[in-house]
Amino acid sequence: MKSTRRIAIVHDWLPVYGGAERVLEQMLQVYPDADVFSLIDALDDENRKFLKGKPVKTSFVQKLPGGKKYYRHCFPLMPLAIEQFDFSGYDMVITSSYAFAKGIITGPRQLHLCYCHSPIRYAWDLQTQYLKESRMDRGIKSWFVRSMLHFIRMWDSRTAAGVDAFMANSRFIARRIEKVYRRDATVVYPPVNIERFDVCTEKEDFYVTASRLVPYKRMDLLIQAFNGMPDRQLVVIGDGPELPKLRRLAGPNVKVLGWQPQEVLKSHLMRAKGFVFGGEEDFGIILLEAQACGTPVIAYGRGGALETVVENKTGLFFGEQSTASVQAAIAEFDTQVWDPHACRKNAERFSAKLFRDRFHHFVETEWERFNETSTSSAHDMEFQRDWRQSMPPAEEMLTEETVRGNRRQQLLPI
Repeated sequence: MKSTRRIAIVHDWLPVYGGAERVLEQMLQVYPDADVFSLIDALDDENRKFLKGKPVKTSFVQKLPGGKKYYRHCFPLMPLAIEQFDFSGYDMVITSSYAFAKGIITGPRQLHLCYCHSPIRYAWDLQTQYLKESRMDRGIKSWFVRSMLHFIRMWDSRTAAGVDAFMANSRFIARRIEKVYRRDATVVYPPVNIERFDVCTEKEDFYVTASRLVPYKRMDLLIQAFNGMPDRQLVVIGDGPELPKLRRLAGPNVKVLGWQPQEVLKSHLMRAKGFVFGGEEDFGIILLEAQACGTPVIAYGRGGALETVVENKTGLFFGEQSTASVQAAIAEFDTQVWDPHACRKNAERFSAKLFRDRFHHFVETEWERFNETSTSSAHDMEFQRDWRQSMPPAEEMLTEETVRGNRRQQLLPI
């Protein structure tokens, strides 16, 4: 879809090819001529193929010693870094934001649309959880981090005013946007590459989970639950800072494979009898990728999972993030018969094509509205200019109020 407008797409950072990057990939299919900006670009040759050779314009964080590797530790600098990008030559800027991207600076003649994966999680309602899991909930370091997050919250609230219209990746995130920014958001569900997966009806006797291995994904919870069920097998796929800890935690019936190629992940998703997920996910593309393979899901019953899993048809929920709750859900799961084709049909509601259609419709609708508003404003300014030019000079103007004032002065007694 070629466009004569100059469009920029801004992504928070590019360390890996994950869920947010898949959204960016589809955005670039809709607007292939758009320029790409990101705070850092650390993608290797394999993971950057989705950019199709398109260069990425990065911030000064990219040039800091260790900036590409330890970019998360640079979060106090991110507001300053994102504000240094120059978008003066663009008609429209689309931000793909779950942290700082939406904080860009644009002018009144530029349209800024934000696809919000989430307001900054660790600065808002998940602050306490993040501090506790990173062991920064006590001491001097804790007070320093808390003060930084206080600043980030003020900055994040202020920058929401610079967004002309929000998209949210789920109703759950739309509610979070309303809570944090007091703004409405249109739900445009993220894309799931359904065509990449095939339905498998012959399931093997193991469960699988896959994600980036960070604390809020609660992989530790799942491993602990399966440690207490030695007759059931769990395979954990993913990489991240929690990997060494999880390998130490895993019992003999739990295999922690670490990072695996897409084909290996796909094979496990297809063959597993169930996909297990313990975190509160904003949306959860991986839950739908599992369903696209005909594999039902056992997930924590909060967040985006409630919008992507049909209870008792394509999966089950557990109500608490506890080992007992997970184990009870697994036991119930094993008593039911699951239809792989029902899982696939549910996943097809979130295809990449549907995302592109909905995303394109939203952007073009907002662009038309923006142009109408800009045209009306220009006409109003032109009318005011003509009106001012038609008025007599100020020294020749005598208002009715001035006349009445002069008459009152003449009637005052001497």
